[in-house]
Amino acid sequence: MAKKFLGIIPARGGSKSIPLKNIKPFQGIPLIAYTIIEALKSKYLDRIIVSTDDDRIAQIAREYGAEVPFIRPKDLATDISPTLPVIQHALLFLESKGYIPHFVVLLQPTSPLREVKYIDEAIKKILETNAETVLTLTESEIHPYWMRKLDGDKVYPFIDSGEKSLRRQDLPAIYRLNGAVIVSKTETILSGKPWQQQDIRGIIMETIDSIDIDTPLDFYIAEKLMELKRTSKKEKEIFL
Repeated sequence: MAKKFLGIIPARGGSKSIPLKNIKPFQGIPLIAYTIIEALKSKYLDRIIVSTDDDRIAQIAREYGAEVPFIRPKDLATDISPTLPVIQHALLFLESKGYIPHFVVLLQPTSPLREVKYIDEAIKKILETNAETVLTLTESEIHPYWMRKLDGDKVYPFIDSGEKSLRRQDLPAIYRLNGAVIVSKTETILSGKPWQQQDIRGIIMETIDSIDIDTPLDFYIAEKLMELKRTSKKEKEIFL
């Protein structure tokens, strides 16, 4: 039996730092559209839904090809609402309609530079390894060995590494979560099993593709990075 992969895009309407962030125009189209467009290219995803509490987001999501099978309850769309109950709510709703996926692919709409290749690579990884979760990482811009803490005005290493050299090329590679793609088994999500107890694997994304928009500055930077990617792609096409 073919495995079913459900893409879930969580998009609440109450963003404080950027009002209606998820549908704010980004390089000419709503921000959420980039995630929907790339998800629709996946060779694995058989359904793509948007979980939202906002009718305006729902309308735009449908216009770009995603399903909006329900409007998310307000108590799951607050500033402090964790993501896990949002996914569990979606799964239980769909189960009540007769649809039970084997895997869930969480795609945050605030990662507009994420391409379909990362979605499919993460899905392929979970199929190959039988892990409980696969997520995307990017190399950390700031190495923890360079971080410091203050006691009054006295500076101490954040990590007492014992390293004699702080040259980047001498440091071990360190990665951070970027939130762009998270693939998990449905049974793991419904069980509420903590990440610390799961078999988790990772795939690495390019730094330029990994920006997560949270503030107006992030939004500005992301648009400039998108322009850079498009210019670079056009230049490559000219010379190929």
